Amino acid sequence: MALHGHKQLLLVSGYKGLTRLPLYYESAIFYLVEMSTGRQLLEELRRDEELRRALAEELLPEALRHRELRRAMLIAISREMATKDDVEALEEDVEALRKEIEGLRMATKEDVEGLRKVMATKEDLEKLRVYVDARLDDLNRRIGDLYGVVKTSLIAIVVTLASTILTPLILKLLLRL
Repeated sequence: MALHGHKQLLLVSGYKGLTRLPLYYESAIFYLVEMSTGRQLLEELRRDEELRRALAEELLPEALRHRELRRAMLIAISREMATKDDVEALEEDVEALRKEIEGLRMATKEDVEGLRKVMATKEDLEKLRVYVDARLDDLNRRIGDLYGVVKTSLIAIVVTLASTILTPLILKLLLRL
């Protein structure tokens, strides 16, 4: 019995002996079976940290070998970083402050008031430094989170590829039984 536009799939049941059950399916049904396997693997990866780490250690070197993947990772990371212009502007402000302090050798009342303003500016710069440090810590955390997302994505890609390749092979082997 042949149906046009469909493929025949034979399932082998381990519970009732080696019974062959003819089923007809379209690619959408096959996709659901594939996603089920992928979801099961994803759940196992979520539960087992050691397995996740081992898989990431296997996938990360492979991902880093590909220029486009490295580029995508760097672009995502660079969106969170301070620019060279930001650092240069801060260095210019510090240098201007340093020159202003050097010019205050002969202190008068007005100079003392100016010095107080400079000290307030220095305090503001210290607050800015603390803020920048906090932002850098936040960026490091986000990079760590991004690393986790990249690892998870790579795992999902590998699982999908593996199930796409292995499922037809297993089915072919079963059809030959």
